[in-house]
Amino acid sequence: MEKAIVVEGGAMRGVFASGVLDAFLEKSYQPFDFAIGVSAGASNLVGYLTNSPRRSIQIITNLATSKRFFDLSRFLRGGDLIDVKWLLEESNRCYAIDKNQLFNGIPFLAVTTNVTTGKAEYYQVDRDNFERVIEATTALPLAYKHPPHFTGSCHSDGGIADSIPVREAYCRGARDITVILSHPLSYRKKPVKIPWLVKRCFLDCPMMAQAIIQRSTNYNESLHFIRNPPLDTNIRVIAPPENFRVQRLSMKHSILIEGYEMGLKAGREHLIPE
Repeated sequence: MEKAIVVEGGAMRGVFASGVLDAFLEKSYQPFDFAIGVSAGASNLVGYLTNSPRRSIQIITNLATSKRFFDLSRFLRGGDLIDVKWLLEESNRCYAIDKNQLFNGIPFLAVTTNVTTGKAEYYQVDRDNFERVIEATTALPLAYKHPPHFTGSCHSDGGIADSIPVREAYCRGARDITVILSHPLSYRKKPVKIPWLVKRCFLDCPMMAQAIIQRSTNYNESLHFIRNPPLDTNIRVIAPPENFRVQRLSMKHSILIEGYEMGLKAGREHLIPE
């Protein structure tokens, strides 16, 4: 039976998944046949798949909270709100990984959203595409103004088209799927409040606008699949507790560490034999 791990994104909410994956590394728990990550979830998987404990939480607390990465004044002057390329390059410089281990281990897929079609695309990360794909999967629309261009199109944050690629894992043959979420289990994504504004912001990319408008529907359909899996499939869900306080753009160090420790606790509990 194929086993897969699926890790949701969520920007700073990714601290929870970083804790869960570090708990897995504590016990050398790596039973999966392939991994799929979205946005921050893909970044977290880099540390997990290279056996680099605490890499992700160090990147989040030491680099992602830096003004060099997140700068509102720069954005108001017409620049990027977040500098994804800088974060990727600085992460690889400060917290180097064993790329041989990453590329020669289990297949690792990252999700992007094709800006032209608005559809999710799933790229197996390899030596040739690593930087472009990881940059693309975390490239929030509007907040990052220069999404990478490859395979004939620009690519943006994978969470737009497929925030929780559990159905993709199933389509690829997984029948035992571990899903790490970034919201408590009670969460439901609400529809876009002002769809006309989204369309106006993406006049040159109408299918991207449609993907953003449809995001809540797709997200909630993934949750429904998780709660009602096919009879031949076992889905294990690890989600933050209801008192999880980390938001998409949380920058307070104490709150981020609190969220990370919640992930550690949840990951350790997941590994306790029933």
